[in-house]
Amino acid sequence: MSNKKNVRESALNLLEAIEKNQSYSNLLLNNVIKKNNVEPKDIGLLTELTYGTLQRKMTLDFYLEPFLKKARKLEPWVKQLLRITLYQMIYLDKIPDRAAIFEAVEIAKKKGHKGISSMVNGVLRTIQREGVPSLEEIKDPIERLAIATSHPEWLVKRWVEQLGFEKAQEMCEINLTAPLQTARVNTTKINREQCLQMLQEEGYQVEASPVIPEALKCLKGNLANSNTFKKGFITIQDESSMLVAHALGVGKDEHILDACAAPGGKSTHIAEKLSLTGQVISLDLHEHKVKLIAENANRLGLNNIETKALDSRKVQEHFEKESFDRILLDAPCSGLGVMRRKPDMKYTKKEEDVFRLHSIQTDLLKAVAPLLKKGGILVYSTCTVDDVENQKIVDAFLAENSEFEGDLGFKNRMPEAIQPLCKDYSLQILPQDFGSDGFYIAVLKKN
Repeated sequence: MSNKKNVRESALNLLEAIEKNQSYSNLLLNNVIKKNNVEPKDIGLLTELTYGTLQRKMTLDFYLEPFLKKARKLEPWVKQLLRITLYQMIYLDKIPDRAAIFEAVEIAKKKGHKGISSMVNGVLRTIQREGVPSLEEIKDPIERLAIATSHPEWLVKRWVEQLGFEKAQEMCEINLTAPLQTARVNTTKINREQCLQMLQEEGYQVEASPVIPEALKCLKGNLANSNTFKKGFITIQDESSMLVAHALGVGKDEHILDACAAPGGKSTHIAEKLSLTGQVISLDLHEHKVKLIAENANRLGLNNIETKALDSRKVQEHFEKESFDRILLDAPCSGLGVMRRKPDMKYTKKEEDVFRLHSIQTDLLKAVAPLLKKGGILVYSTCTVDDVENQKIVDAFLAENSEFEGDLGFKNRMPEAIQPLCKDYSLQILPQDFGSDGFYIAVLKKN
């Protein structure tokens, strides 16, 4: 039992640190697992408690509120302890309520004084007896959806306006689930069948992706620890972002610019699609991130990638006009499409973040466009699901640049399963479409 308590205490400390420092949960969790030598059998519970409590924070607070009316202002750790315990009571069938409550009271005794532990005990036993309030009490449908799925109300409102209630609800609900890890096979070294076999021999549960011909899904384990990864046969990458290289449609010996390339997933994919011919110039603003691209290229044995630390708004000072066959601009964005990986993001993002990057996205697009050859292809992509950062940026660009038009033929370059989602010259993937990240791709052609 003591070990489980350590797991709960670790989860409590993690949630406190995430809230206090606004740190990324995925990075902190990995550090805690390494630093505290968490046993493999306990990693699952630690991850479940941390992510689950984070994912459902607003719902848990709604349930707790009526029982905390009389409690004086609680210390943050006490609130987190109540959330973690209530999460187990409501969402985890395998843990009996009495065990979860007992553990909570023990932690409260250890961390606080007798008054706190009896308050924790009292609140949790009352909830066990009386049950939690119903979400149906919330009359406004947008507010109810926000509380039920723990998304800020401003965000739910935007999604409902842009996608309609049903699609917004589906997206909020899938955001509460953890994504599967997916990987891309390095087709310059191996084919997918051989790769699947290699990973299965290493003991991984993997299967072919039904969506992307060079992708595979991992049902259990972390592929980044595999020998297959270390030997450069795979890259960990989400299926949505693999679609970018398909949309670009590269041909042998071409000269490609990847303007915001770190950590290099898309650059290395493009380099593989070039079959080690041609050249990919991969830029990123930060030196340490450019190193990551180079490390990835080395691990995969791709010598057709050249990296450079550069602000892509200044590309025209470094490269000749019309010097690239194809350009990828995977622009910095609000990241609203990757919430399943970073649940804490829901509570730290503000509505102005969606608009804040608008001018950077516009400036980047204007800066890279003159470097494209006539007849060349420019792909603009983001890992977000908001019109302001996606279609509106592209519409404004096309209105101002008459030599560019949408590439209506790009659909034919996309994997078959994706073609029905392509609209004219763009593609908005929602997480519920096939369980990947939310992602936007627009394909433009220079006349």
